[in-house]
Amino acid sequence: MKKAIFTLAIGDNPMYKAALESFRIYAKKVEADLIVSDQLHYKIDIQNPKYSASPAWPEKLYTKELLKKYDRVLYLDADIMVTPWAKNIFEEYQDLETIYMFDEGLHTDRSLPIGEINETLEATETWSKPNSTYSYYNFGMFLVSRECPLFNLATIEGMQQICNTVKFYDQTYINYIIQKHNIKNQSVDASFNRMELLGMKDYRKANFIHYAGRGYRIKCPSREIRYIDDYCKMYEDKFSDTEKQAMKLAAWNLFTANLKRKSGIPQCILNFIGKPTLGRKWL
Repeated sequence: MKKAIFTLAIGDNPMYKAALESFRIYAKKVEADLIVSDQLHYKIDIQNPKYSASPAWPEKLYTKELLKKYDRVLYLDADIMVTPWAKNIFEEYQDLETIYMFDEGLHTDRSLPIGEINETLEATETWSKPNSTYSYYNFGMFLVSRECPLFNLATIEGMQQICNTVKFYDQTYINYIIQKHNIKNQSVDASFNRMELLGMKDYRKANFIHYAGRGYRIKCPSREIRYIDDYCKMYEDKFSDTEKQAMKLAAWNLFTANLKRKSGIPQCILNFIGKPTLGRKWL
């Protein structure tokens, strides 16, 4: 059975570079090929969106093409870290007709985007409601096999219809397709998409850590700095002290560059002020 791990990584964000290395190590461990999209295959017209909306989000639809060559595909966002002790997800979840994702709807109310997409497209009135909230999967990690019809039914045209008006348009659209067509689905254990909405406690013990949103950055200036700090600790035997310092400095420089863009304060001044105080703990 041919397996692939698929991700999208455009740009030189140090977090992406570290993520790709963790994916490479894991791919070797589970005997899968690593496929990295560094350019977009789909064009979507985003104009005056109601919510934050990226033209890169539809790239996950490329899974359809990969399933022509591979039997199973694991997709991971490039802000996910696969930990050194991660279990083999291909062995943990084996039903080939099922789409496996983490059901964040069990932990947070996603009725807003569900209501918005039901208003825009043909309403799906039988949306699964396992608890007091609707089922709603996070699209940052998924495991799918050729036998599952999801990516034959999900289209760029469908995403285009909602991208300017529905929150989390790609994620909400995929959830809609799952519900509308009654596609077999199952939530993975939270450790395979450990998100901050579950709290900070023991998050580093997970299989896959997802640094989405704020990215566990409590008492830390940015999610990239938090990611690289965690990465250097978890993979400490893979790098020299000099290499770790270079990765941390790259994350710090990205933080101050973003701060410069927002504040207008020259980056050299931000580094001069920040490194002796805030940066001391992280560099």
